[in-house]
Amino acid sequence: MVREILKLGDPRLYEISEAVSKKEQPALREWVEDLHDTLMDYRKTYGAGRAVAAPQIGIPKRLLYMYTDKPYVFVNPTLTFPDEERYSLMDDCMSFPGLMVRVERYRRSVIEYLDETFSPQRMELEGDLSELLQHEYDHLDGILATMRAVDNQSLFLGQMKREGI
Repeated sequence: MVREILKLGDPRLYEISEAVSKKEQPALREWVEDLHDTLMDYRKTYGAGRAVAAPQIGIPKRLLYMYTDKPYVFVNPTLTFPDEERYSLMDDCMSFPGLMVRVERYRRSVIEYLDETFSPQRMELEGDLSELLQHEYDHLDGILATMRAVDNQSLFLGQMKREGI
C-alpha cells in the first residue's frame, strides 16, 4: 500500500526508531511491501528515489528499504566507517521534495543488518551507495539532511521532474 511520506517539520521524523523484534516478523512483510509501494509511487511521481526509511512513512522502526538493481531490506542496521575520508555533495530527500542540502558524508561505510528472514548480512559501500545509506540511516535516529547542512547557507531549491514543483 502506498503510504503518505511525512514532510519536513512533522515531529515523527525527529524521533529515534525502535528495533524490529523477531515477533514482529509477520508485520515486517507488510511494512516492506508498503515501503516498496511508496518508493515506486514516488519514483513514478518525481522520477527519482532509490531508498526510503520506515520512519518516513510513519513506522518508527529501524528498517530501511532500497531498490537499486534489486530490492534490499535492512532490518536493525548498524553503520560504521572504515576510514575518515569524507566528501561534500548535494543531498535531497523524499520528505522535502524540491529542496537540496549541501552535506558532508563518509566516502566509505559498512552496513551490518538482518534481512527479512533475520539472517545476518553485511555490505561494504562506497560513493553514492555509501552516501545513500548514511542518509537513510540518519532517519532511524531522527536526523534529517537539513540538520547536516555544512553551514546556514547550504539549502537550495532544486529542480524536480514533476511539473508544478
